[in-house]
Amino acid sequence: MSAHRVMAIALRQAYLLRGSPVRILPLFGWVAVDIVLWGFITKYLNTVAGRGIDFVAALLGAVLLWDFMARVMQGFTTAFFEDVWARNFLNIFATPLTLPEYVCGLVCSSVTTSSVGLVAMVLMATLFFGLSFFSYGMLLVPFLLVLFLTGITLGILGSSLVLRLGPAAEWFIWPIPAMLAPFSGVYYPLSTLPAWMQYIGRLLPASYVFEGMRAVIAGRGAPWGMLGWGVGLGMMYLILISWFFTRTYHRAVRTGLIARYSAETIS
Repeated sequence: MSAHRVMAIALRQAYLLRGSPVRILPLFGWVAVDIVLWGFITKYLNTVAGRGIDFVAALLGAVLLWDFMARVMQGFTTAFFEDVWARNFLNIFATPLTLPEYVCGLVCSSVTTSSVGLVAMVLMATLFFGLSFFSYGMLLVPFLLVLFLTGITLGILGSSLVLRLGPAAEWFIWPIPAMLAPFSGVYYPLSTLPAWMQYIGRLLPASYVFEGMRAVIAGRGAPWGMLGWGVGLGMMYLILISWFFTRTYHRAVRTGLIARYSAETIS
């Protein structure tokens, strides 16, 4: 694997961002909306719930972490869609670039854009709503690792579906975080859900992050067991989805689908 070719893919995305301020605005725009909206909701809940419950940490912290995961996914898929929209795959893979190098380049691009969004979210939540996010110290690392693995896995899954079904299938991809949120226990414990939803939730790595976060806020200590399960599931899903993406790519090359993309055709 060539680091130069990996960085070339990431650099292409950087040039796209630099050349179009409109592409930069979404890195901050939706982040600001989410933080402001949920920040005022949590402040209101703190006033009506009385002492003993800190909704800023419980809810605003959950929103921040879930938004981070969604930004990781969207950072990957958006970079992939740039090549879909430009019908650029044949140009890219006519070069010595390999599929793992291409994927790693998209991951690097996603890391950069999601990190920018994360910093913006943390600063806004800290300055305007008093969320002491850094008080958790190094415990944040495994939380963010699980969410990063989940976001990259969902990004690769979404790209695989578009690669298989065609560009029009991108409308199936954007709602994925919203569809998973109820099962992941982002805003409430998994025990709140019906039994069948709890079974699904336990299969999702992100659910262990939010269950663990609530345990830390409640003063029950670091949930290393939960985080271990989250990391393990995240790694397993990443390997499986990467295999699926590779199979989908080779099928698209073999059948000629990669050269016949059009917004009107799903085949």
